[in-house]
Amino acid sequence: MTVTLSNPKTLPPPTGYSQIAEVTKGKIVLIAGQVAHDVAGNLVGANDFGAQVEQVFKNLDAAVRAAGGSFKDIVKINNYCVASVDAAEIATYREVRDRYFDMAAPPTSTFVYVSRLVQPDWLFEIDAMAVIDS
Repeated sequence: MTVTLSNPKTLPPPTGYSQIAEVTKGKIVLIAGQVAHDVAGNLVGANDFGAQVEQVFKNLDAAVRAAGGSFKDIVKINNYCVASVDAAEIATYREVRDRYFDMAAPPTSTFVYVSRLVQPDWLFEIDAMAVIDS
């Protein structure tokens, strides 16, 4: 796999993500939106943003492993958080994220507040793209 993560000086300095991921070789894996359900399909952390974020990252881990990769192979994440979550909770998200990713070379990232997710009890969702050595 050949992926180069970079932050050109011609762009604003990022906080916890890379500006660019250049992929020149490898198997591209797209991971659907992961939510806070356990393997039995039960919601984890009703009304608990931190618990939901933790479960979402566990599900993301399971997904990338099922494709033959690991968190080091994830090059892009899209985060969706319901607007009713207090903005101070972004620190909770970062704490969880930072445990899963190598923050010396984090993936590219987008974080969006939305009015709601498909299920009203969901507070957070993430989808991802990984590039796995083929």
